Amino acid sequence: MLLPSEGMLSATVVLVMYGDYQCQESADVYRLLKVIGRQLSISLGEDYLCFIFRHFPQIQIHFQALHAAEAAAVQGQFWQIHDILFIHQQQLADGYLVEYANDLGLDISQFLQDMCKHVHLERINQDIESGTRSGVTATPALFINGIRYSDRWNLKELIAAIVTASH
Repeated sequence: MLLPSEGMLSATVVLVMYGDYQCQESADVYRLLKVIGRQLSISLGEDYLCFIFRHFPQIQIHFQALHAAEAAAVQGQFWQIHDILFIHQQQLADGYLVEYANDLGLDISQFLQDMCKHVHLERINQDIESGTRSGVTATPALFINGIRYSDRWNLKELIAAIVTASH
């Protein structure tokens, strides 16, 4: 399975975010990165930035995060369901996940089979292992061209860090 990414992997700057669908900070940072991505793509070109999302569900505190991550991996609609899951963080029970899949026109029978069989669990575990090897212990965690971002989560500082990474 391909990494969930927006943009070319050969972009000038590659952002890797480890996130959890029940983590409010992950949702906030994701929304901020979407705004930054739009701004940088307009000013510096569409090949400037690549965004990769990696699952890092904190299941010890967010009990529905793993199922949400599995739901996001299905049927080639990753970014569409990804956005829905972050918008509806408080509604990630199985019934809601099926509703979101249905709204996207997914094959519900296949969706349910994949969820029950945990078809995407290995991929999610690979993301978790990758994050753990990179020192991730909580979400959100962001890497800019392979370097962990540890400054404030605001528009000005993130854009500065991204532009600095490109030089």
